[in-house]
Amino acid sequence: MKLVTKLMTPLAAATAIAALSGAAVADDHMSSDMTIVSWGGAYQDSQIKAYADPYLEMNDGVSITWDESSAEAVAKMRAMNEAGNVTWDLVDVTAASAMRLCDEGLAMEVDHDEILAAAPDGTSASDDFGDLIVSDCFIPQIVYSTTVGYRTDLVPEGTPEPSNICDLFDLATYPGKRSLEKRPINTMEWALLCDGVAKEDVYDVLATEEGQEQALAKLDTIRDEVIWWSAGADTPQLLADGEVFMGSTYNGRLFSAIVEQDQPIGMLWDAQVFDLDGWVIPADLPEERLARVKDFVKFATDTQRLADQAKYISYGPARESSAPLVGKHAELGIEMAPHMPTDPNNAQNTFLYNYEFWADYRDDIDAKFQAWLAQ
Repeated sequence: MKLVTKLMTPLAAATAIAALSGAAVADDHMSSDMTIVSWGGAYQDSQIKAYADPYLEMNDGVSITWDESSAEAVAKMRAMNEAGNVTWDLVDVTAASAMRLCDEGLAMEVDHDEILAAAPDGTSASDDFGDLIVSDCFIPQIVYSTTVGYRTDLVPEGTPEPSNICDLFDLATYPGKRSLEKRPINTMEWALLCDGVAKEDVYDVLATEEGQEQALAKLDTIRDEVIWWSAGADTPQLLADGEVFMGSTYNGRLFSAIVEQDQPIGMLWDAQVFDLDGWVIPADLPEERLARVKDFVKFATDTQRLADQAKYISYGPARESSAPLVGKHAELGIEMAPHMPTDPNNAQNTFLYNYEFWADYRDDIDAKFQAWLAQ
């Protein structure tokens, strides 16, 4: 599904408008349109409001087409490259996917200090983003977590609300359907944690055939009660419809359902999996398209824009200089900091996602996981 944020305005019309309004006009050496790939839902909406719409207001004659295919970004970029027809200009991916795309030469290596804005106090972009630059091709945007939501009104009478990640596997205490992502990442880590593997040993165990079988065996214990999802919006909808009691998704999606939509949903922060999300630029873009992308990315990842995104969704900005600027929700007026996954009250027992592990093992484990699902 593609969404057009703003229809392209002919350059002549843009020039006339700019003459009256003082707005910038599409630059001749830059493409006047971009196709940006993201995840849809509340997250994409936050991107549109925080930096896409402001960018378009400053650049008459430019249009953005949104493609909600980030979940399939690696496979689709491989296919485009093989076909010699790369139609995407900027792609939002997780850090692990960025590493894979970079290793395969499908994403462009960037000099972060050359193409990104410095912090307001002059701190370089590379220092401002710091350790979150996990790949030469990766431009960080947000820190988010994958966690679990549950229906508060479906908790059995006399039973405390879920508080431990292993409640996900406890069908006796918390009966009802679960929703889990239709991929091994996070799901297999939780399975091992809840099968007695120490947090610090999870990836060493998961690297072995025996460990992978152990995780799948644990998932077998709830398999008949699982609805498998592919899009981040699926679990919030399944929860809202009462089709599942518990389910995994991204913390920002749950924030939207709980705070903005007032759904009877609670959020489980225990063993939330911290992860990064950001941009990659496809390799070998034509010069005019690349120039437009660089211009947009410099604007969209500056200190203020990343802080502005936190007005619309509870994801932490990837820049250190943005954190002090995070304020209230743009519409509800509530303070956003307590809803961030990085808030001390929410981050008491986190699970740190291993980017290098999944960059190396993803294809093999995913094949095994999909074969298990098909059984």
